[in-house]
Amino acid sequence: MSESTEATNLTELIQTMEQMERDAPRVSVDDIVNAVGRRSFGPLLLIAGLITLAPIIGDIPGMPTLMAALVLLVSTQLLAGRKTFWLPKWLLNRSVSRKGFDKAIHALKKPAQWIDNLLGVRLKWMTGYAGIRATALACLLVALAMPPMEFIPFSANGAGLALTLFGLGLVARDGLVLSLGFLITTATFVAILMYLL
Repeated sequence: MSESTEATNLTELIQTMEQMERDAPRVSVDDIVNAVGRRSFGPLLLIAGLITLAPIIGDIPGMPTLMAALVLLVSTQLLAGRKTFWLPKWLLNRSVSRKGFDKAIHALKKPAQWIDNLLGVRLKWMTGYAGIRATALACLLVALAMPPMEFIPFSANGAGLALTLFGLGLVARDGLVLSLGFLITTATFVAILMYLL
């Protein structure tokens, strides 16, 4: 499949995923990565966040950890300066049912239009070289914390929300949304520390 034009908002990203091949009974990580493009850090983060947040898919045991592996690999490669992202076969072959995937995508359509109306090009310096590296570092920390979060009530939702905001901020070039992502990341880690102490 050829590289698609990179989405500039949530609605376009959902449309990209809707246009994927519909014959197969399951949707793999490879299908999604091919649809959004292997150079697309923002969309990959956004998808990982949305999948972690989605009740239909994100509640599958091990799914937050799988998304953490995706974010960890992509963030590390971005920090290392790679232009395209390599992902291992075992991760690319992981899949969910087409029915569950389509149901989650359909549920996101209405909120996506509302969210897109809130986005704009703000605090543009945060979406430049240094801002993207700082975001990648924050995502790396979130990804490392996600596997144990599966055992702490609601903490994976905080991680999913942070990744979603980071992805949205990068896709829409919205530094204000990136700032919210950093705020949610900090709040999630503070909540986990308070829970553990």
